[in-house]
Amino acid sequence: MAKTVAVAGKGGTGKTLVSALLVSYLVDVGRGPVLAIDADPSTNLDLTLGTTVEETVGDIREDTSEQVSTGTFASGISKPEYLELRVNQAITEEQGYDLLAMGRPEGPGCYCAANNMLRLCIDRISKSYNYVVIDNEAGLEHLSRRTTQNVDLLLIVSDPTMRGLKTAERVTQLIDELKTQVSNTRLILNRVLTGSDGEPTLPPELSKFINEKGLKLAGLIPMDPLVAEYDVVGRPLVQLPQESPARQAVEAAFDSLDGLL
Repeated sequence: MAKTVAVAGKGGTGKTLVSALLVSYLVDVGRGPVLAIDADPSTNLDLTLGTTVEETVGDIREDTSEQVSTGTFASGISKPEYLELRVNQAITEEQGYDLLAMGRPEGPGCYCAANNMLRLCIDRISKSYNYVVIDNEAGLEHLSRRTTQNVDLLLIVSDPTMRGLKTAERVTQLIDELKTQVSNTRLILNRVLTGSDGEPTLPPELSKFINEKGLKLAGLIPMDPLVAEYDVVGRPLVQLPQESPARQAVEAAFDSLDGLL
């Protein structure tokens, strides 16, 4: 059974950076194969990984719905079988990992039945992998609608601000409210300023908030100009060199999760 790791947090905090480097890390340390799921409608995990998505699950759902409503759905195959075939065709295959993009959210109609079939389909596909890494959208939409399976580890990514940490706290509360099955939760702070010793350092107010709210900190990612430079030119972030401060910090955070990851 695949171990599922979801990455969440408010927009612009670096969720996709952490997701992409986690996929790369798992492949590099020999824990593949990995199924990467891009659950953000903006669909940019492929760019961060250096690959291309041709079709999304949202495209498949819309196309299937149109076929059913217009009476052009192919006979001789059930809807669940058809959806599974299409989803398998939509998977982008790479060395050590595959990528599946969820794509755009639902249109004006009711998609409960389709989402349920898709969830079961993705659950079955996931069994072929050692890990599933979900780059989640800011609102935890796919977790809340249960269009993805239960989560073994939720990594909440935040910037080093009080507003960001309060959002991280809200994510943990939302998990409880939705009764979503999440076994473990850890916090990663991105773009942290460094102290005189060159190490990322948090202001006392933020450290106090983290401790008081019981947020479990896995790591601090320092400001890294290379990340911004790669983003500007559209270079995949998985190509960050090993000596990159951001890459070193992210991988150190992953190493600290031994037993959970």
